[in-house]
Amino acid sequence: MAFTGNFMATSFKGEVMQALHNFTLSSGNVFKLALYSSGASFTAATTAYTATNEITASGSYVVGGGALTNVTPTTSGTTALTSFSNITFTTATITARGAMIYNSTSANRTVVILDFGADKTSTAGDFTIVFPTADATNAIIRIV
Repeated sequence: MAFTGNFMATSFKGEVMQALHNFTLSSGNVFKLALYSSGASFTAATTAYTATNEITASGSYVVGGGALTNVTPTTSGTTALTSFSNITFTTATITARGAMIYNSTSANRTVVILDFGADKTSTAGDFTIVFPTADATNAIIRIV
């Protein structure tokens, strides 16, 4: 199995300190979600989007993935957090094992890798990524 759990790219952690990522809804960068087959192999050292082992375009899914709608960052207690609105690829025939969220505005830099835990499929239907609640315990991106 090539996917080994969800993780934040190490390069992203440093790039946050360099102000290379802006998650603000109205004026931020464009973040995309690309889907990958079980043949994809990512580590915390992954630094940028790659088309290697990305799933084939189908329905509304295109190579490079889909643009995400940012949820403006906030804090809760001592945790900074942000998330995205759910994304749906329509009329798509897809089998994906995981995904990469990356910043397409800033040299396609990797943000996080998502491991679905098993192949997820759709056949000429909707393939939806549901993001967790944007709070200090569950948000997809949290700095504690």
